[in-house]
Amino acid sequence: MHADLMLDALNGLSVGDAVGAEFPVLRRPLAELATGELPPGRWEWTDDTEMASTVVAELLEYGELDQDRLAAAFAERIDQRRDYGFMTVDTLGRIRRGTPWREVTAAAFGGQGSCGNGAAMRVAPLGAYYFDNPETVAAQAIRSAQVTHAHPEGISGALAVAHAAALAAHARRTEVRPTPEQFISALLDRLDPSETTRLIHRARALLGASIEQAAAELGNGVRVTAQDTVPFTIWSAATHLDNYRAAVATCIAAGGDTDTTAAIVGGIVATYVGGPPQPWLAAREPLPSWVDQALQNRRKPASPGRFRRWLSGTK
Repeated sequence: MHADLMLDALNGLSVGDAVGAEFPVLRRPLAELATGELPPGRWEWTDDTEMASTVVAELLEYGELDQDRLAAAFAERIDQRRDYGFMTVDTLGRIRRGTPWREVTAAAFGGQGSCGNGAAMRVAPLGAYYFDNPETVAAQAIRSAQVTHAHPEGISGALAVAHAAALAAHARRTEVRPTPEQFISALLDRLDPSETTRLIHRARALLGASIEQAAAELGNGVRVTAQDTVPFTIWSAATHLDNYRAAVATCIAAGGDTDTTAAIVGGIVATYVGGPPQPWLAAREPLPSWVDQALQNRRKPASPGRFRRWLSGTK
């Protein structure tokens, strides 16, 4: 288990989330984002980071996910000012009031369960944490997803992102940068058939295409489903695995659910490159307090001060 890689992924996810949420309203040139630094200010993250931070805190303290504990933590910590979707607000509200999470999740959308992109948006740090054990990546990603997403596509999206982050971590540790085609092919080898997987196959065929064409065929998250979000983020991460700025700028250029696409891509790419650019990390608002608390409470601490430096951008 690799807390350093997980924290790099969380930082990348949270910065991507904040930039994706706030940059579009500034109406600044995308070229400026792709090559330079952020405009001054406090860049605030959304529900993507809040939920990912809970996943990370659970892994830091316990080394694995317990679904009952994770569901309770999601429900307790929800801050509706963080741009949560209406279904998530309802789901977590019912769990907080005492309804078993399995009952709530299974009943969503007329008993189909949610195929939204929420399980995928928070899972990249988990994939980085377990990167050297694909079976554990899959098992823990499924546990994370099932708490809120009972639909197979919602789970499939989470599996794809978790495995992508694991592959990025493996590439970093082996110092072998895969080509975009190699990266997506390795990912597809770990995925079962689904609509999300079918579109990731299409993403591989679209490597080298324009952002506009890729988003038109793969989606950009505007429908807020895993199928409409994850394939484009895999295309973006594979294309820009060694360039965090360009990866995030690609998500914003595509439009749609930019905070979530940039969070997913940011988490994957930061796992490979070692975190987001330091000035970008310094501009992001601090992570939730429970992440630092989890670092202090680790059962087997390994230089906790070192990990706190990771979170603040002073490693």
